[in-house]
Amino acid sequence: MKSSGGDLVGIGEIAERFGLATHVLRHWESMGLLSPARCSGRRRYGQDDLYRVAVILRAKEAGFGLDDIREMIIARDPVERDAVLRRHRTGLARRIAEAQASLDLIDCALDCDHEDFTSCAHFQAMLAERIGTEALR
Repeated sequence: MKSSGGDLVGIGEIAERFGLATHVLRHWESMGLLSPARCSGRRRYGQDDLYRVAVILRAKEAGFGLDDIREMIIARDPVERDAVLRRHRTGLARRIAEAQASLDLIDCALDCDHEDFTSCAHFQAMLAERIGTEALR
């Protein structure tokens, strides 16, 4: 993806904007995730590159590996891209549900007045609901 439109910035500036080390951007370029313009042998990043870096960072936060991000980004066939996205959407939805269940347990423990919240009947019932009663028998 070549940079397009707007002012071009150097690797140091784009790294600083996103709180990254410059070697991270170089690595992403070597993997085919970025393709900045070159001016006098220096990397120059445009507005499209800024969005690409933001997409990469968000995808990493969602649990995508760099190979999966590359597969998603370079896919020109919408069916191929959708397959990658759907695969990761399923995993992300599962992790969100697990995190929400954990958050609910923390909130329950915070609301508990018992000396030992793990022996509280309300907390135990909620825990059993979240992890299944088979593990507690």
